[in-house]
Amino acid sequence: MKFLVRERVFDIGDDFWVTDEQGAKVFWVDGKALRVRTTFELKDPKGEVLMVIRKKLFKVRDQMRVEHEGKIVATVRRRLFNPIRDKLTVEVRGGPDWEVVGSFFDKEYSISDKEGTVAVVSRKWFRMRDTYAVDVNTHRKDIAGDPALVISVAVAVDALTNDDGDGS
Repeated sequence: MKFLVRERVFDIGDDFWVTDEQGAKVFWVDGKALRVRTTFELKDPKGEVLMVIRKKLFKVRDQMRVEHEGKIVATVRRRLFNPIRDKLTVEVRGGPDWEVVGSFFDKEYSISDKEGTVAVVSRKWFRMRDTYAVDVNTHRKDIAGDPALVISVAVAVDALTNDDGDGS
């Protein structure tokens, strides 16, 4: 199932809608402005908070946590320097860890675990500058098939890889 992420680049707080392929609004990503640490809330169209994505401060490696009902469900971490390819890891509570590999600057990467592909993120399908697709493998019956979790991880990857401004 494909989800389209249309960022509102000039809005305070980095708020944007995530729609399905038919254009229906599925998730609202509410960036919390004026916070000490980067924080986003993933909400349903009615405004109910599904996930909270927060940057952890004072860590050796940058990381963001994805929380559901106050419990950590995933932690996205930058890998230590790797000159060969961009890579992040995702520790998933209740499931195998995910690996995120590709070009984060170009928003062309895949998320996978030992069972296979969890999702593919790509901008190449769109001409609009600030739109990219997250194609979630919803055929998976485990936690990897949860669109809210996958979208939250994609938001965390975007935030972690754009913090320094050079896309790395």
